[in-house]
Amino acid sequence: MGKFSFILGAGVGYVLGTKAGRSQFEQIKQVSSNVWQNPRVQEGVHKAEGRISEVARKQGSAVTDRVAGAVKERISGSGSSGSSSEVSDGMTGSAGGPDAPMDATPPKPDIEQR
Repeated sequence: MGKFSFILGAGVGYVLGTKAGRSQFEQIKQVSSNVWQNPRVQEGVHKAEGRISEVARKQGSAVTDRVAGAVKERISGSGSSGSSSEVSDGMTGSAGGPDAPMDATPPKPDIEQR
């Protein structure tokens, strides 16, 4: 009888809790929707979007210019100045660096096949 009472109590608690939780969720959802639809909030959102777009355009063109300059330096071979605008080639810390020959044989699996 103890297990049955526990399961019955847990089931009733779950049902009541989900109903109470659902109504609280619906209230929060309604309030947040009302706040979002407020014209003052929407005005602030539009201002923020405009500022973010402006900064993204400015920073995007600056990054593009830096990358283009670094690529031109690499292609022309005069890019060993060590400036901070140099773009990493992704080979930092690799054995032998970017000019080291690659091993053509793949590693062998640890598990023997039967």
